[in-house]
Amino acid sequence: MSTTDHALAVEAAEAGAAVVRSQYGSSLERFTKIGTDFATTADIEAERAILDVLRAVCPADGLLGEESGRTGVGGNGRTWLVDPLCGTLNFSARTMLASVNVALRTGTHVAVAASADPFSEEVFWTDGVAAYVRGAGTDQRLVPSAESTLVDVNLDPPFPNRDVFLAARMLADEGFIAQFRPRVVSSTLAVAWVAAGRRAAYVTDGHDLRHSVHFAAGIALCQAAGCVVTGIDGQPLHAGGEGLVAAADEQTHAALLTLIRTQRTGSDGRPRPAA
Repeated sequence: MSTTDHALAVEAAEAGAAVVRSQYGSSLERFTKIGTDFATTADIEAERAILDVLRAVCPADGLLGEESGRTGVGGNGRTWLVDPLCGTLNFSARTMLASVNVALRTGTHVAVAASADPFSEEVFWTDGVAAYVRGAGTDQRLVPSAESTLVDVNLDPPFPNRDVFLAARMLADEGFIAQFRPRVVSSTLAVAWVAAGRRAAYVTDGHDLRHSVHFAAGIALCQAAGCVVTGIDGQPLHAGGEGLVAAADEQTHAALLTLIRTQRTGSDGRPRPAA
């Protein structure tokens, strides 16, 4: 194969981002999914563009798309995880906060990934060794930093662990207010921003996110950049940690885990009653 996997991930993400960018501000047909979730013609066409790029180079690989589900052969242990438009609600409301995510899972490991910002025309990518951002044809190494004190939280449902953790409760904690400033981007673009030093951390509830089409790329970026990445219980993701705490450094990560554990026990150290 002449195209390396990370270069293919970048190419595919850029193809999807071009579609998203071209349809911004246009009249979009909506397709209802579960509950209040929906997709648009931009989601579907961006995913088609991404899959076309991947199939042309890797016809034997499996494909898992947010909109089209599981396709492809996939008998070689390689599966591409595709989220063509993370931030559909933002996009449909003409808010430029969205990302296009492509990641390659080999066996149980995700390393190669790309997350494209359609509007800044930046692509955050990793070859599994280091992480970079590409803009105007130039790659720069990603360097995490907690200096901003900005912590992005996901306030969108579902909240499978709400009895022991709810992001909205954490935002009202005096300990959080004393140390951090919250942001809500409502797109996994914010996970890439942690790797890039534009956010001190990102926190979300959820089940196993390692192989989620939404989160796999951002997690791989953060891990390659040297961030501290665990579940909300502090457990490594590969060991069954649920949700996600991706922090620029150990100090920030420890502070957030302390705030999360306070929800489990209460400030007096006693177990908190189930909600």
